[in-house]
Amino acid sequence: MPALRCSAITCVYNKEELCSKGDILVTGDAANMADQTSCGSFQERKGDSMTNSCADGCGCETIQVDCEACRCVYNDDRKCIASQIGIAGSNATSSQQTMCGTFHCK
Repeated sequence: MPALRCSAITCVYNKEELCSKGDILVTGDAANMADQTSCGSFQERKGDSMTNSCADGCGCETIQVDCEACRCVYNDDRKCIASQIGIAGSNATSSQQTMCGTFHCK
């Protein structure tokens, strides 16, 4: 499983730039560039109505990454095999405002 750093701090699953969801989905089946990908698991954190999905301390350094970006060199049968990935989107309010910064076209 890849080591994950996520700058999408507006996501309900983001815990100190780690992910508390357990697994994520990178979308972008026709992507040729990183900005054509996104974190399909992103959910915006909204005020007091949404808090972190886990108790303190549950952000994971490694995570399963399912990947629809079939043109990425790290995609192996829809699983990410990169040793580490970065999800970008520090001010994201939707999945489309995030991206897999590790994406590299074959």
